[in-house]
This record gives sequence, structure tokens and C-alpha cells, in this order.
Amino acid sequence: MAHAYTPGLKVTERAVIRKQRRLPLAGEVLVEEGQPLRSSDVVARADLPGKVYPLNVGGQLNVLPEDLPHVMSKKEGDRVAKDEVIAETAGIFGLFKSRSKAPVAGFVESISRRTGQVMLREAPIPIEVDAYVDGRVVEVFPTEGVAVECEGVFVQGIFGLAGEVHGPIRMIAGPGERLNDSMITPELRGAIAVGGSLLGIDVYRAAVTAGLSAIVVGGMHYRDIKQILGYELGVAITGHEKLGTTVIVTEGFGEIAMARGTHTLLERHQGELAAANGATQIRAGVIRPEVIIPSLDRSAGASAEPDGPPEGIAVGSTIRVIRAPHFGRLATVVSLPVELREMESETMVRVLEARFDDGTEVVVPRSNVEMIERR
Repeated sequence: MAHAYTPGLKVTERAVIRKQRRLPLAGEVLVEEGQPLRSSDVVARADLPGKVYPLNVGGQLNVLPEDLPHVMSKKEGDRVAKDEVIAETAGIFGLFKSRSKAPVAGFVESISRRTGQVMLREAPIPIEVDAYVDGRVVEVFPTEGVAVECEGVFVQGIFGLAGEVHGPIRMIAGPGERLNDSMITPELRGAIAVGGSLLGIDVYRAAVTAGLSAIVVGGMHYRDIKQILGYELGVAITGHEKLGTTVIVTEGFGEIAMARGTHTLLERHQGELAAANGATQIRAGVIRPEVIIPSLDRSAGASAEPDGPPEGIAVGSTIRVIRAPHFGRLATVVSLPVELREMESETMVRVLEARFDDGTEVVVPRSNVEMIERR
């Protein structure tokens, strides 16, 4: 059977999902290979060096650099509190003393007899990396982190904002319903809310106020993203925004009904604890926003599909069109012609023939579709 290799989204009931949990700098790994983990378990820890503050103590106290150690009340390595005196002159007959105070809390890193400078460094900032999902350690990267593997539901989206969160799945709307403020209730605090064809700016703000962990929705307007962020997104990776509520868009920009298969899959797991991440990167190493619901039935893992690259699109595959005029629509591949076809732009490209749910058949360039992997 012919295959066409194309980017794809996973929407699957059973998948083996492997996540690398790495520190941004060398540190300490706290778990061992084979160890079972809960999502909140810390797997690695490191200390990020604090900011350095140069202080011209010699100039402040009007002493020569070589005399600096004689007026210092702190030595290298000593801890200091903010506004604590670190150097003081003797004055005249005990009067008219000059003092130098620490502008920050931290410790004395160095005292220079050449420049009269004292370097203060803030206390190190502890960094911890958790497991993110319930699973087990399958690989350890010394001083860096681990790989955690789990089995369960795996749903990828098109676009997302903000980072990793956890919460129970709560259905708040049908796949084609536009979300409104009345759907955001106090009972949803800490939940991952699912449903709807459009997330507006007012509904998103209501979700943040109500304390939702995340919203999974079919579509949203691109103009609303700028209002949420306060700046133009550009092409940078998302996921680092401090927004309060993570957003995962499953279909695309505009008002687009959530794919029924995606909605039904998440509805079957309503109430179960899930992990979600809005991090998205389209270029140079694709990163997709995701919802993961780890399975409690570990014994069924042998039948789960590994979370790896798709084998390719084939006749019968489910696809989504990602360019106008059929943007966002789902279809089934009916044929994969080998020969090149001329488009309206007069370019010769490889195409596929697909059928929408209403029976309409279209011919679209293969570069204009995205495969939906369902299992």
C-alpha cells in the first residue's frame, strides 16, 4: 500500500509515552532506573547561581584598595543580610565612621585588593524537575535527569499557551458549542476543562479568575492571543508564559468544532487525573501541546502503541486540512496518486484525494494536510 509521509497529530486511547525530564544545568538525579513515580515526585534537583552584585566599597569608604581587608567586617564566603554592614572605617576618635551596606542578601564572593571592589552573590535558586506523569523511570541521564515512561490516553493539539499543569478532566461543552462565561463555574477550579468550538478572550479571563488548570478547545481567534499575552507571539516557542490557565487548541485558529473523536475520547475519561502542557514549537523540532491521561491498568501495556513518529499517511487515514479553503476540516484519504498535479498557482505538486464527512471529495496538496493518528 502506498504511504505519504506527513506531519501528524496523535489522538489515541492507548499509547506508550516517554518524557525526558532534564535540568537546565548540571545537578543531582534523585531517582533510579525502574523506580515507579507519581507525577508530583521530584526526579532531579540543581541550584541556579544567584545574581552577582559588584560593590565599590573602597570608593564608598574612601580607602585604598590594598587597605580594603582591614575595614571589612565580612570575609569571603560569609553570608550577609540585606542592608547589613559589611565594611566600616574607624573614623576619627570613634566618630564620623563610614559604612558600606549589602544591597542584597547572599554571601561575599570576593574581595579585591586591586580594585577595591567587593562581589556579592545572591543565594542560589533551587530548581526542581518533577516526573510530570505517573509512570516509571526507564533511563537515567547522570547529573541531568531521567526519562519517564507511562501508558495511557495521548491527545495532541495544534497550538497552546502556558506550561505543565495537572487536574481532572471535566467536560463543559459539546464539540461544536461556543464557550461562554456561564460554563466556567467555581467547581472547575484546578480542572482541565474540555469542549467547545471557540474560546473567546472574556471566557479565558473568567477561566483564569476561576482557577482552571487548563482549557482544551477546538479553536480560538489569533487576535485574542495578543490580548492574552500582551504582545505579538511571533514564531518563538510557547509554554513559558505565566498566565494562570494553560490553553490547548486542538483544531486551529477561528471557530472550529473540536473533532468528535477527540471530544469523545476525553469524555470517556471524565474525572480522571490528567497532565497537560501548552508548549508549542512549529519550526526546528516540532513540539505539540498535549493532554496525557496515564492508565491505571498497567497490565494492558503490551497492547499499547509506542509514542514514536507516524508510519505515514495511507488510504483510509484520517487527515485534517491545514490550508484554505478547507482549513480545519477532517477528511478520509481515498487515494494517493503517484503523478504530480498542477495547482491553480501553476506549481506541480504531489496530491491526495480525500472525502469529507458530507461525502464531498477534494484534491489537495499533501503538504496542506496533517494526519490524525487514532487508535
